[in-house]
Amino acid sequence: MDNRITVIDYTGRENSLYINLEVFDANHNKLYKEEVRFLDDLLYGDLVHEGRSPLSDTCREEVVGYLKKYFNR
Repeated sequence: MDNRITVIDYTGRENSLYINLEVFDANHNKLYKEEVRFLDDLLYGDLVHEGRSPLSDTCREEVVGYLKKYFNR
């Protein structure tokens, strides 16, 4: 099974964008529900942080790439 990324909801305020999402990490066979935030073009949140993310590296990179493309950042 492949990784799965689902944007549940998002809201923007000034130059911030808050995103609630679900991510299924196929390497860990686990579903994660988290909020991340764009501040201008920078993406913040433990889920996508290189040192703190519970996701496998490949899944985390896929999530970051997907969100940047989806929200044109």
